[in-house]
Amino acid sequence: MSGVKTIALVLACALAMAACGDDGGGGAETITFWDNNGGPARTPVLQHLIAEFERANPDVHVEYVGIPSSSVQQKYDTAIAGGATPDVGGITTSYLADLVGQDALEPLDDRLSASPLHDKLLPDLVDDVRKASSDHKLYELPSSANLDVIWYRKDWFARAGLQPPSTWDDLLTDAAALTDKATNRYGYTIRGGGGSVFQLLSEAYAYSGVPSFFTANGTSTTADPGNVDLVGKVAALYGKATPTADVNNGYTQMVAEFIGGSVAMMHHNLGSSGDLLKALGPDKVGAIPLPVGPSGKRTVVPNPTDGFGVFKASEHKDAAWRFVQFLLSRDSNSYWNQQVGQIPANTDVYGDSWLRADQPVEMALGVLRAKDTVMASAPFALPQFSAITKADSEPLYQKVLLGTMSAADFLRKLADELTAAERDRRSHNG
Repeated sequence: MSGVKTIALVLACALAMAACGDDGGGGAETITFWDNNGGPARTPVLQHLIAEFERANPDVHVEYVGIPSSSVQQKYDTAIAGGATPDVGGITTSYLADLVGQDALEPLDDRLSASPLHDKLLPDLVDDVRKASSDHKLYELPSSANLDVIWYRKDWFARAGLQPPSTWDDLLTDAAALTDKATNRYGYTIRGGGGSVFQLLSEAYAYSGVPSFFTANGTSTTADPGNVDLVGKVAALYGKATPTADVNNGYTQMVAEFIGGSVAMMHHNLGSSGDLLKALGPDKVGAIPLPVGPSGKRTVVPNPTDGFGVFKASEHKDAAWRFVQFLLSRDSNSYWNQQVGQIPANTDVYGDSWLRADQPVEMALGVLRAKDTVMASAPFALPQFSAITKADSEPLYQKVLLGTMSAADFLRKLADELTAAERDRRSHNG
């Protein structure tokens, strides 16, 4: 072969290799990662971790795609139907059952057993993920725990000579005492818009102390008298110790009321930490667990557990798993949770100084690890749970707030729907 032909062949091969293998990763194996809650608060944190991973793993390039949490489940469903899923995805247990039902995720049990992470993840979180799938396999590794809390204005309470409430009766009394309609100040804000019913159920079970969403025969406990009592008491606050706009308010409006100085207490979770502390500072804002009811028992309905999963259709499962392991390693998990203000899944992080200095996170971790805390896990494995507690129930809860439906009728209807769905699930699963 002549020298000219040899050079031409070499150039052609080089061009072909460049066209087929680079993909922006310098010849590295490329995996795609979908962030299930992309936005200005989280995206830079994940991009930092991706850069650290690529520095430690130069043979892997991670392509980041940020998706708003409000549309991520629909995006996943569309991608599964079209055969275009990512290699790795951020997932929460609220829609894990939907993805597992479509056979979209790779079980990670064996990989975890052989991993340095196998005994490093908080057992309660791992159990929570297992409960969210019908076969109890591990299709998601948890990265963070969240907890519902009452955010309160320390300065308001101090001026009124009040201590933060430890029981629901205390909270109701304090809400009335801190209300001054003439100055547009209210003791509490009720979430009446999107996301209201799951939050309300967390309050109800915290008050009643009922330890499970279903009895042994599959009957929903939602209409338990203690739950009815609490919903009635909260609804009685509406318009008296809360803004009237609350009947339509979701998370964004609640935070605006709290930061703007209109309300003294707000029920949400640790996810509010960044917004509230940045706006008002730790001297004015504190967090306490959801109060207990007459039983005195600490009953917690865990928030959906955040984590990461590997998609079954991935052609790069080993590289995808390496990325998941990296995200859950001690240093990465510590950095991530410090930035987002949540509870680390990796137990090696629990001695870190930042966690001990973060009052809301340290308090929440103490609640989750307390021996007497009862976990009333929401039935995320129930495919209809999201629809029942959102589209079906949120408009009815607004009627309760407006006084056109009783708390008992509202919870009875919700319980009947959940019971029917649970018994249908059990009949199909044997």
